[in-house]
Amino acid sequence: MSHRGAATVLAAAMAGVLLLVGAATGVVGAIVVGHRRAQAAADLAALAGATALGHSGRDPCSAAAEVAEANGALMETCQVDGADVLVEVRVDGPRWLGQDRDLRAAARAGPDGEEPPPA
Repeated sequence: MSHRGAATVLAAAMAGVLLLVGAATGVVGAIVVGHRRAQAAADLAALAGATALGHSGRDPCSAAAEVAEANGALMETCQVDGADVLVEVRVDGPRWLGQDRDLRAAARAGPDGEEPPPA
């Protein structure tokens, strides 16, 4: 029995496995990057809302939505809880290999609750 060509079949199978591992790594990497982008947009939007609430007299939710949009996210919810602003944003997730989920992140911003030191 001849084993001629067996290495070619093995090499082709290994190339296929490497291709699948590379694609899976790419999808996971894109999801991680997308989630970080969503969290950054949520953090910045919450900070903008809290700043508007505490200093400018502007509507905190419209300020938060503006900053979220500037960072490539869509604001899903915005709530004012006392001096805190809570936001939830959504960004488009990767559209590879049938993945079609959007990525969400939430953030809360407001004063830290500590009294400022006496002047």
